[in-house]
Amino acid sequence: MSWPAIIRLLLVGLAAALLTACSAVKLAYNNLPDLGYWWVDGYADLGDAQSVRLRSDLARLHEWHRVNEMPRIADLLQQIGRDTPADTTAGDVCRFFDQLRERFDAVSRQAEPGAVMLAASLTPAQLAHIEGKFDKGNAEWRRKWVAVDRAQRLERRFASTLERAEQFYGTLDARQRAVLQAGLARSSWDPQRSFTERQRRQQDLLQTLRTVSGAGGAARPAPQQAAGLLRAYLERTARSPDPAYRTHAQTTIEENCQLYAQLHNSTTAAQRARAVDRVAAYERDARELSGAP
Repeated sequence: MSWPAIIRLLLVGLAAALLTACSAVKLAYNNLPDLGYWWVDGYADLGDAQSVRLRSDLARLHEWHRVNEMPRIADLLQQIGRDTPADTTAGDVCRFFDQLRERFDAVSRQAEPGAVMLAASLTPAQLAHIEGKFDKGNAEWRRKWVAVDRAQRLERRFASTLERAEQFYGTLDARQRAVLQAGLARSSWDPQRSFTERQRRQQDLLQTLRTVSGAGGAARPAPQQAAGLLRAYLERTARSPDPAYRTHAQTTIEENCQLYAQLHNSTTAAQRARAVDRVAAYERDARELSGAP
């Protein structure tokens, strides 16, 4: 992965929306530069010059994505639509998510020059503002996932997973809901371990940004060196320096792929037909947004 850390931090919401635009209304996609700007500003409390530059960078990124990435996303959706009527495997599901990560990485590379400039321009006050936002978000995350009992966590995870599944397949019956509940109950996901890694990444990022911006007291590095520092942070985000967490994360991913495969294989022909129609609609939206025939 080569997207600088500041984009990973501040534009992850935008990038996710860009990569999943087919599940949103066209109006939302067309307004992503504005939505992305306000999201970034909420974290960093940008100054006037930073705001002008960021708006311009986001507009260019959005247009590049429309022309270059939306056709690729449409092709991926077309392939998913062809595969949906048949049974699937955990390996197939994981390969699909690997393809989505490739599209995310493409956005990362394209965003890099602007990201380096923004990271280098951050002031100590803005870094403190980002840290404060981290603290607020962590308190909410801890309240929702750590400071509750296992039954509450399972209930919340089941509700969100069920909602996503029914967007594609329609109403799930009791047997299919049981598949979801059993899979989530077997999950190895540890919220405390995830929370610890979340905090590690945040502190790692803040230290990296202090170095890149010169807010840590040392001389500000040259742009090429700054880009390297930010890429190194992202590599530590993609592959945690904590081997126990890496094992935990990989196990969780594989379990999720297995669960989604089991759920899909439990669906009826009518439910799969509905999913095919839904994916086809997303593909049409992607092609229209890209301007492709």
